[in-house]
Amino acid sequence: MEKFIRISPKDNVVVCLQPHSSGEQLQVDGQQITVLQEIPAGHKVAIQKIETDELILKYGEPIGHATSTIEVGEHVHSHNLKTNLSGNLEYTYHPNFRKLSEGEPSRTFKGYLRKDGKAGIRNELWIIPTVGCVNGQAQQILDIFKSEVHPNDIDAVQVFKHNYGCSQLGDDHANTRKVLGNMAKHPNAGGVLVLSLGCENLQMEDFRDSLGDFDEERVRFLKAQAVEDEIEEGVKILKELYEVMRRDQRVELPLSELNIGLKCGGSDGFSGITANPLLGAFSDFLTASGGTTILTEVPEMFGAEKQLMERAENEAIFGKTVSLINDFKDYFAAHNQPVYENPSPGNKAGGITTLEEKSLGCTQKGGNANIVDVLKYGDPLSKKGLNLLSAPGNDLVATSALGFSGCQMVLFTTGRGTPFGSFIPTMKISTNTPIYEKKKHWIDFNAGELVNGQTMEELLDEFVQYIINVASGEKLNHEKSGFREMAIFKSGVTL
Repeated sequence: MEKFIRISPKDNVVVCLQPHSSGEQLQVDGQQITVLQEIPAGHKVAIQKIETDELILKYGEPIGHATSTIEVGEHVHSHNLKTNLSGNLEYTYHPNFRKLSEGEPSRTFKGYLRKDGKAGIRNELWIIPTVGCVNGQAQQILDIFKSEVHPNDIDAVQVFKHNYGCSQLGDDHANTRKVLGNMAKHPNAGGVLVLSLGCENLQMEDFRDSLGDFDEERVRFLKAQAVEDEIEEGVKILKELYEVMRRDQRVELPLSELNIGLKCGGSDGFSGITANPLLGAFSDFLTASGGTTILTEVPEMFGAEKQLMERAENEAIFGKTVSLINDFKDYFAAHNQPVYENPSPGNKAGGITTLEEKSLGCTQKGGNANIVDVLKYGDPLSKKGLNLLSAPGNDLVATSALGFSGCQMVLFTTGRGTPFGSFIPTMKISTNTPIYEKKKHWIDFNAGELVNGQTMEELLDEFVQYIINVASGEKLNHEKSGFREMAIFKSGVTL
């Protein structure tokens, strides 16, 4: 295993791939460097003398500036490196399209073809409350149904609890209705019971109207205040839905039917070297095969947004990307918060110092493809290819947002580890081998092999096959554990 990596010839730092002791010698491009402090794995070491206020370069781009003189061999981190980020910027469209690798349009997976033509990778029975007041009733309906039916011939039965649907105004109310509606029509659900209380802001009749065309055999509605025993009635409806779903069979479908979300959380110094580039290579492969990927976490694009903007398919998409970035900065400013209050303590412990550094690693998940569309929060996919989506970096909120927009699965890279799962399959990809070996009940795939000698081509081939297996029914760790949640983004007042 190599001791360090210089990601770009322009960089004035290297990333340590293993811990280094004070006094240890490194050979960097023919130059011998003496390490001056204890350096943890994933952290940065200066390979040139860097003066105060001079830019520090990683990935060939500035990740901030030095707050003091940094000597060759010195640890570069929060004590001597500070962000360059500030408020909104002016941008000009300078397209710089990149050459893509070839896909394999002929490859297939086994999924469920729904009545509306969309493909699901799971056949699950969902209860979706329209308001948090009926979360308890939804759980009771589910528990009784499972005790009476033992539904082993479908993939899961789940209630997705939340706190919203009432006491919301404006965009929050509209977004709650929109994303719950998108869930009700999600192709991973073979049957849905929409459960309301009856007096909430999100009225059942308005909700049903907002769905437009839907499969009335598979989406059913129950208003708790309108019946004598909502538990009995809810169990009855689930049993009817289950009988419909039991007849569903997987069929061969092209990879072009896959919509895959790209997300990271608990990042470390290896994220931009292993797991995120692997997702980027997969994103290029899938889009070249006719499929779709979505990149989100807008605050973790700050500092790397120009690299995305130059890949906008046309000037209209460029304008939507500019709005995506600046609108989110305005959201921060409206709450009197700085745009650069990131990375998290876990990120910093793993070697990430500034938001620019985090963003330059984060956006690698989008590979090299052109950006074909930019979606607002809750908007459904309408174009195949690489899309951007407005959502925050919060793991559960962002992963849910990817599902709301139509992703059947999320690929989630992590250097620190996390057990959670969203309402759609959420594959955990480790950035380093130690966390994979420590948390095999959390992590599904190890990208740390990229610094253990495996080539990107070899690992990508494994990764593609594993994703096809999961899309065809193989369960992820969070699915085996039953960790399934969703979260709705809230930005306004609560009544």
